[in-house]
Amino acid sequence: MSFDLPTPRGTLIPDRPLNSLTWLRVGGPADWLFQPADADDLAEFLAALDPAIPVFPMGVGSNLIVRDGGIRGVVVRLGRAFNAVSVEDGVITAGAASLDAQVARRAAEAGLDLTFLRTIPGSIGGAVRMNAGCYGSYVSDHLVEIQVVTRQGEQITMPAAELGFGYRHSDIPADWIITQAVFAATPGDPDALHVKMADQLARRDESQPTGERSAGSTFRNPAGFSSTGQADDTHDLKAWSLIDRAGLRGHSWGGAQMSEKHPNFLLNTGAATAAELEALGELVRRRVMEDSGHDLQWEVIRIGDPLPEGE
Repeated sequence: MSFDLPTPRGTLIPDRPLNSLTWLRVGGPADWLFQPADADDLAEFLAALDPAIPVFPMGVGSNLIVRDGGIRGVVVRLGRAFNAVSVEDGVITAGAASLDAQVARRAAEAGLDLTFLRTIPGSIGGAVRMNAGCYGSYVSDHLVEIQVVTRQGEQITMPAAELGFGYRHSDIPADWIITQAVFAATPGDPDALHVKMADQLARRDESQPTGERSAGSTFRNPAGFSSTGQADDTHDLKAWSLIDRAGLRGHSWGGAQMSEKHPNFLLNTGAATAAELEALGELVRRRVMEDSGHDLQWEVIRIGDPLPEGE
């Protein structure tokens, strides 16, 4: 795509391959990758950018398949200027680029319970946008407000009540960039909170392929909620259970595979393309529909263009 872009204070890189920036290690180039110097730089850049040019906010790529042909437009990736975490008067303020695990640890040190974030891969901006959750807790249970930069370059504050949260969903426009989030949390003993997080990590590592190239849970649970981790948790309408029932645990397509350990994890076994990963996911959706009548919905975000045929 050929167009003139504003000159920011941050870094603007043309034709930047994105495979190295996603956990699945796939994806073609972005027309432009923009790493703003700060929120003002981001706002000024977007305000001056041609409204016809698409903008896509990208975190650490933990929940993302970038198709092999890449992304047309500008990909915005926040860096160090957006990863500060502070705690004051029982309130946690986190830059959108801060890792979920980092925020959980910092809160625990201050005696505040955001432990559910410890095992969630990715950064706070993505966690807010997707209303991430586990063990019966969700971002929406703790979020107070967010700072965003709109596609038009306005910097605004939005209270959590205006974000339209649902299961793995918010109404935040896809091309708005979250820059900061503010959380409130229940007080707790710091040592006990660290023990709780260690237990959660051990349980995750026991049940999930954490050492493999994956993007976390591939499909949303038709049950409409995350695993609670409690003894009375039910699995009949969990995505992994439906995939397992359809006989697709460990099923492969090229270099893509549904994990043997946790069949709702889509893996790059070494040299998968984005097309192979997406094709396997769509095969799983068809087979589950045929087997149980449930229409699995992607939790992993898929974006960009496929390669033209013959390339």
